[in-house]
Amino acid sequence: MRTAFINANVITIDPKHPKAEAFLVDGDKFALVGSREEILAAAGDAQVVDLAGKTIVPGFNDSHLHLLNFAYSRTKINLYGTTSIAEIQEKSRAWLAERKPAPGTWVSAAGWNQYSFQEGRLLNRSDLDAISTDYPMIFTRVCEHTVAVNSKALELIGIDDSTPDPESGEIERDADGHATGILKETARYLAYAKVPDKSVADIKEMLLDAIDYVSKLGITSVQTDDFETFSSKNWHNVIQAYQELEKEGKLKVRVYEQCLLPQIDRFKEFLAAGYKTGVGTDMFKIGPLKLLTDGSIGPRTAYLAQPYSDDPGNRGISVFTQDELDELVGTAQANGMQVVCHGIGDAAMTMILNAYEKAQKEHPREDARNGIIHVQITTKEIMDRMLKDHIVAYGEPVCVGADMHCVEDRVGKERMKESYAYRTMNEMGLRVPLSSDCPVDSVNPIDSAYIAVNRKDLNGWPEGGWYPEERLTIDQVLKGFTLDSAYAQFQEDVKGSIEAGKYADFVVLSGDPTAIDPNDLRSIHAEGTYLGGQKVN
Repeated sequence: MRTAFINANVITIDPKHPKAEAFLVDGDKFALVGSREEILAAAGDAQVVDLAGKTIVPGFNDSHLHLLNFAYSRTKINLYGTTSIAEIQEKSRAWLAERKPAPGTWVSAAGWNQYSFQEGRLLNRSDLDAISTDYPMIFTRVCEHTVAVNSKALELIGIDDSTPDPESGEIERDADGHATGILKETARYLAYAKVPDKSVADIKEMLLDAIDYVSKLGITSVQTDDFETFSSKNWHNVIQAYQELEKEGKLKVRVYEQCLLPQIDRFKEFLAAGYKTGVGTDMFKIGPLKLLTDGSIGPRTAYLAQPYSDDPGNRGISVFTQDELDELVGTAQANGMQVVCHGIGDAAMTMILNAYEKAQKEHPREDARNGIIHVQITTKEIMDRMLKDHIVAYGEPVCVGADMHCVEDRVGKERMKESYAYRTMNEMGLRVPLSSDCPVDSVNPIDSAYIAVNRKDLNGWPEGGWYPEERLTIDQVLKGFTLDSAYAQFQEDVKGSIEAGKYADFVVLSGDPTAIDPNDLRSIHAEGTYLGGQKVN
């Protein structure tokens, strides 16, 4: 099938031809991009679609999110945007009254953030006990690195005041040594392990809902970390669910799986099954090994080179020793796997870069495209090493909207000068694919664009922008969510820009993000999403 799309404001993201008026789609690919006259002359008997001056950009490609976790969160009590513990209690009681779960059912919630609370503190077991002591309850913080549980949950998990902290985790205790109900980093898996698992059919149902949601926002590709969403950490079921959806023709996005396999035995089992980066189709493909090396800034679990400014003596949590990280990265490099590591603290990123350098020396690969996700508390030395070693910097400008309210307290003004430096990274020449880290932050690329170019939160604060010298340009944002994200998955030759020969994945926008006042960016929305030339939303 051939279709000519004409009379459009086409932002191609092709540096050779950045703007066009029209394009011809043949099958699932762009066949020709150019002027209205050129396209009509080549169209022949093709169907003609008049876009009436609408702005067209390549389909958005989110370079790091948790699609299945987002899907799962949509089945939980929604705490995103709550502003007090009292509001959480009220919403949770209403949810229980409406849903009436069977006695003993685990009740899950997601999205709370104490920096939005009037009370200004973490949730604890007493707060959740005031909702219910009949149900075990697990409420996940917005960062996904900390959970709060109630007394019933602590009882079922088997945590008491004498329970030791798991390796790379913390069971928080009060001044008298009593467990508060807060479980950080690996300690949260003690709770997750008790929550009943989901079947392949359950996973498919949840994914369909989330895929439709993100597709409506103009997202046509996702790079997603899904393997440890449920207590079993069953990667077989996740792969099966995606593959069945593809066979059924129900995938509306192209999926590149970031394979979270932090235990060496599980990773070797995965490799022995024949999986490595690039295995699969252009609808569902195995991507990199994904590793979480530290926590996050909010609960002070990001791993820092120097102690937290507001918590002397605490440097955060390192999930791996250097030897453990080296073994995982080296095994991946030796077996044809790309690697991406979550790294928020500068000490964590230094460990990651050391592991990448060691793997490259022992198992050289010409184009490994290993990366660091988040790259928040950086230093010039870290960024210089990334550039020298061709490490991909997975930027997450949307996180600035939340972190700006606490991070200066955490690390002090001096460390802030080289942190969240996404514009600096671009101007240095690093490849900076952009991400949402959804469900941690908004999955809407327009929200990311607003925060990135204004350095303001979604309420417009602060007026002059937060460390405004690191504002991204809108062109950098668009490239980050398209061509750079395609590069991160070795697919810049087949998607990421509107060029002949590439997949016809594109979005019709309600306005031109390059021409609007940056403060008005959120007035723009996706009016149509096309995957392989077919409208899917």
